[in-house]
Amino acid sequence: MTSHPHDEQGIHTDFRSRMTYADYLKLDSIISSQNPISGHHDEMLFIIIHQVQELWIKLILHELKAATKAILDGDMQPAFKMLARVTRIQHQLIQSWEVLSTLTPAEYLEFRDKLGNASGFQSYQYRLMEFALGYKKEAILKIYKEKPEIYKELQAAYQSPSIYDVTIQSLAKAGFPIPKEILHRDVSKTYEANVSVQNAWKQVYKKAADHWDLYQLAEKLVDVEDAFSQWRFRHMKTVERIIGHKVGTGGSSGVTYLKHVINHRFFPELWDVRTEL
Repeated sequence: MTSHPHDEQGIHTDFRSRMTYADYLKLDSIISSQNPISGHHDEMLFIIIHQVQELWIKLILHELKAATKAILDGDMQPAFKMLARVTRIQHQLIQSWEVLSTLTPAEYLEFRDKLGNASGFQSYQYRLMEFALGYKKEAILKIYKEKPEIYKELQAAYQSPSIYDVTIQSLAKAGFPIPKEILHRDVSKTYEANVSVQNAWKQVYKKAADHWDLYQLAEKLVDVEDAFSQWRFRHMKTVERIIGHKVGTGGSSGVTYLKHVINHRFFPELWDVRTEL
């Protein structure tokens, strides 16, 4: 006689002194953190989508930080795995906009005013992610001055080398002639393309077998930026679909701002070199 799955004899049922699944994941705290303030049915969707995105971004930051250190230490294989994971996470973020796009303009208007000036533009984790990838704007920091701990964390990230800064250092360590002004540049500034760096990548791509680690690293970074661009585009189109060209709740220009940042490139030479190959 075949036993039913529910007849498992070894299942633990006494948790008076044992940690449960809910205990480990702090589910009481997580599941009780969705508190709509409008009473409208669709506000729950809006809250959960943004909370889930923040959790995924937290994991991206965890992986980017470790990958940056691994690259700096010359330990490339773990960095490849971490960056591959980042890209998989990014595809989850891209799909999340598909869910939010089920929110219609009329439905959003039912609770938009309740948000006040709260806006995704203020996501400090998103700023940390931009900083980790090399996009840095000092004016952004002003948003967080009233939150000392967050402001301190952002300032530290703002002053730290990005993953591309340490990648360029790897090019120099491999013997490519990278100018000192690039290797010792002010890392609080957004990186701008450099001919010497592009020439180095050109040689890496032309002789991939001789520079296999750098070649793989380049492609992993391209994967990350490609997915980031897709995420930005889906974000922009979702916002345009729901609120059109209205000003954002945080005071940004909304779709206009989102369209502008789509064109930014974190790793410019990795894209420019493709034209020369």
